[in-house]
Amino acid sequence: NDHTLQGWVEAELIFVSPDEQGRVETLKVREGSQVEKGALLFTVDDDLQRADVVVKKSTVTTAVQGFDRAKELLKTSAGTQKNFDDAEAALRQANANLAWSETRLTRRRALSPAEGAIQQVYYRPGETVPPGRPVVALLPPGNLKLRFFAPEVELPAIKFGDTVGVSCDGCEKGLTAKVSFIARSAE
Repeated sequence: NDHTLQGWVEAELIFVSPDEQGRVETLKVREGSQVEKGALLFTVDDDLQRADVVVKKSTVTTAVQGFDRAKELLKTSAGTQKNFDDAEAALRQANANLAWSETRLTRRRALSPAEGAIQQVYYRPGETVPPGRPVVALLPPGNLKLRFFAPEVELPAIKFGDTVGVSCDGCEKGLTAKVSFIARSAE
């Protein structure tokens, strides 16, 4: 009765993908690479987003001019409060549109959401990736889980938070894990 139980390792991967469709331009990692949180993983072409930012900046410039004109006309009573309010609203909307476009441009650079190891690369430079499809799969060290099943007679001896010894082929000796989940019903 050595309390040895069989089980397996599960990995909870983080799939890193672009928000919008694009062509992968650069891939800064390969399978097995260790990355830090915030490290650049890949970039997706940003030509359309950069052009959109230029358009939105020109709209802001025009809105600023309209706002300044409406403000001066209101001071001299040659303009109306409504014209001033409309110009102010147009300026706020133009600034919001610019911020949105700048965010879309920034998101063409995928940064690592956590430290970990790259487990899989799904798209290479030159390939077009659809929105929401992962380019890489990242495995943070805390996302490894061991799953094992205990006979019903041994369940009362296993408690949430208990430390258990772990051994596997090719692993270093003396590994331990903490019990973080106990199913309420038999699986």
